[in-house]
Amino acid sequence: MKKIIVFGGGTGLSCLLSGLKQFPVDVTTVITVSDNGSSTGVLKEELDIPAVGDVGKVLISMANVDEDFVQLLRYRFSKDGSLHNHPVRNIMLAALIDMKGSLSEATGTMCRLLNIKGTVLPLTEEKVELIGKSGKKEYYGQVAVSQNAKRIRKLDYDHSIHISEKVIEKIGEADLIVFSPGSLYTSILPHLLSQDVRNALKKAHAPILYVCNIVTQPGETDGYSVSDHVKVLNRYLDGRRIDMVLANNAMPSSETAEHYFRTEGKEPVHVDSLRLEELGVELIEDTLLSMENGAIRHNALKTAFQIFAILMRQE
Repeated sequence: MKKIIVFGGGTGLSCLLSGLKQFPVDVTTVITVSDNGSSTGVLKEELDIPAVGDVGKVLISMANVDEDFVQLLRYRFSKDGSLHNHPVRNIMLAALIDMKGSLSEATGTMCRLLNIKGTVLPLTEEKVELIGKSGKKEYYGQVAVSQNAKRIRKLDYDHSIHISEKVIEKIGEADLIVFSPGSLYTSILPHLLSQDVRNALKKAHAPILYVCNIVTQPGETDGYSVSDHVKVLNRYLDGRRIDMVLANNAMPSSETAEHYFRTEGKEPVHVDSLRLEELGVELIEDTLLSMENGAIRHNALKTAFQIFAILMRQE
């Protein structure tokens, strides 16, 4: 069975994995743990633990259990009080960290409870914060970095982090390395701030695929084309390069596009094929856009099928 390792965090990663679980592939998911907003940020500070929010989203997307259990994990307390805005999955992960001693062990336990096929690994066991630097100015934490990404010249952590040997091992074993859709500066690049990860990627034989975002993210990637995303990734890859990019070539309706831009400041990411060719990147295009509850998302099944097709054409 072919092996994939996917790096990411947040909704984009969860969407991608919900499609990949339909195909006969061995998937290892590595999740960033540097969020500091909402429920995740509160638990992180109160309990002195790594960020659990993205881990919880990924676990739900890969679950193979009764839908009522999944809905329970998704449930977010709405009444005022100490549990306000906390989803059940975050509470469970925090409890399991306390019981089992680490986020990796907690994640492994959740994988068994949710009958997940594949491997889910946090990038690090440590409580860690993103730091964005621009001259003498520093932006502390994932939320501040996301809001000021255009001003940031260097992205780093507040301290050196340890990457588990299992993450490094899985990079070396992979037949395909995937960077998922998601916030470029706060969900994808955090994986590349570790020299250990960068070194492992340099040694890996597998090609690197980037699944590009469908729309831009205000504060992070305003006005970015597909090649702009790739150039940022290449800069942080430190010697490796993106080999392939999977991009959406369908436009939302004019009404949807106008609504997104007016209410959220987002616009479709332009597929600049000539510039990608100049960068030496193989472009794979498809109609990947899907509307879910009024939101633009990747079509999980079609996106996963394209990744599976890439795997199957490899010798």
